[in-house]
Amino acid sequence: MSPGSLVLLLSILGALGLGDPGPLEDVVIDRYYIPKICLREVQMGDFVRYHYNGTFKDGKKFDSSYDRGATVAGVVGVGRLITGMDRGLQGMCVNERRHLIVPPHLGYGSIGVAGLIPPDATLYFDVIMLDIWNKNDKLQITTLSKPERCNRTVENSDFVRYHYNGTLLDGTPFDSSYSKDSTYDTYVGTGWLIKGMDQGLLGMCAGEKRSIIIPPFLAYGEKGYGTVIPPQASLVFSVLLVDFHNPKDGVFLEYLEVPESCKRRAVTGDFVRYHYNGTLMDGTLFDSSYSRNHTYNTYIGKGYIIPGMDQGLQGVCMGERRRVVVPPHLAYGENGAGDKIPGSAVLIFDVHIIDFHNPADSVEIETVYRPEGCNVTTRDRDFVRYHYNCSLLDGTKLFSSHDYEKPQEVTLGAHKVIEGLNSGLLDMCAGERRVLIIPPHLGHGENGARGVPGSAVLRFEVELISMEEGVPEGYLFIWHGEPPASLYEQMDLNKDGEIPAEEFSTFIKTQVAEGKGRLMPSSDPEKVIADMFRNQDRNQDGKITAEELKLKSDEDQEKIHEEL
Repeated sequence: MSPGSLVLLLSILGALGLGDPGPLEDVVIDRYYIPKICLREVQMGDFVRYHYNGTFKDGKKFDSSYDRGATVAGVVGVGRLITGMDRGLQGMCVNERRHLIVPPHLGYGSIGVAGLIPPDATLYFDVIMLDIWNKNDKLQITTLSKPERCNRTVENSDFVRYHYNGTLLDGTPFDSSYSKDSTYDTYVGTGWLIKGMDQGLLGMCAGEKRSIIIPPFLAYGEKGYGTVIPPQASLVFSVLLVDFHNPKDGVFLEYLEVPESCKRRAVTGDFVRYHYNGTLMDGTLFDSSYSRNHTYNTYIGKGYIIPGMDQGLQGVCMGERRRVVVPPHLAYGENGAGDKIPGSAVLIFDVHIIDFHNPADSVEIETVYRPEGCNVTTRDRDFVRYHYNCSLLDGTKLFSSHDYEKPQEVTLGAHKVIEGLNSGLLDMCAGERRVLIIPPHLGHGENGARGVPGSAVLRFEVELISMEEGVPEGYLFIWHGEPPASLYEQMDLNKDGEIPAEEFSTFIKTQVAEGKGRLMPSSDPEKVIADMFRNQDRNQDGKITAEELKLKSDEDQEKIHEEL
């Protein structure tokens, strides 16, 4: 007959008026609350912790663990408890509540307890079971969730950062890292933690959640801890491993996307422009260049960035995507940074390399096509017409001459285009095509230009359409031979002693037509001639006199004498 049936039978007998059935032969057990989940039941030899109220039949209390403010702890079935309690506790679950009726021969018998329990007293106990364990118990680990990717697990001597909720076996909370708004940070396997937690964290992945049930002999044992953990208490920890590392760790690299063609890799001293997302190991985003719509630009290997990134960017290719995992001793250390990077945090950077260069770089020239029989090439001061497409190294289109009706025109060496493009257009044949890679110090520099990011490496596809031989710097017209001895008289076509603009223009055009000289190449030769006239008409009265007319070579000679 079950304990519950026995209680029911006694009730029925009383209701039928059959009178007192007589002394009880065994403990009467009423399991008036049984938890839905019961992971284990008390067995002989188990160590238990419980609270109770003890009364007589008339309800008078003779003892209470609640009144003493301490649970009762002991081993079941080894004679340390009264026999009735030994039997009444067997089969209980944690958080189960029972009413026990203990007859005198299973309690304190005919002797009783002086001043407390009279002889032959039947005892009534209201018991709640709080903890059960056995000296043969082992750590109980349940994995609640685990990331799909787990490249590494916790080992002894690793430094871990984790969140936890700590409860007693009956669910009573005693501590939580969440309430402190900070992870618990410590080394594993070095004696800084209770033995059960040292063992329970081994093999965890970053982001994994575990339930760890620790018996008292692997926790705080007979002494307990302060007022929150009683002696001989089993502990339950719900743990979320945020991140971990080892003090011996270096930077870990994961190559997410490497271009098939990688002609050059970044080295110390190179200036790199890259985008990144920075996260903690649990995926929390702490920074992103994308959110600012601006690359992060810096030298590598020079100490301008955290050591882990200085190392992690070594050897990158243009366009490469790389994951850089940086341990805290190569990042922001124990103190962290600001309110987004905690102390001792492992950092993960997902990096996209836009471009890089070295301050010593020159223009990189690749000849795509060069016509056969190319004998005449461009030189400084030549006037050239060319088509171009300009882009960043990640393929972002910036400008193109094909968007306009005519090719681009420029005099080489006249500082009208960036230095790198000027260099790349030298020594070209008409019809030749080139690809130019121009570092920023030969392009638009640190500040960039409209539509061009600062410190950007530029890629130009250029095709030379035509070229005209130029004139030396500072000259608008040069003679192919010696100039006429009586230049003013020849220029004064109507011999009236003065040379107006029309007469000057006619003379210069005639010299060009007869091959005696050439103008500075330009898409607007009339403007060049007008500039020449303005330079000679020194008093700006609309005509040139004999005193005003001077060759540039004579002007330069006069300046030399003046300086001397």
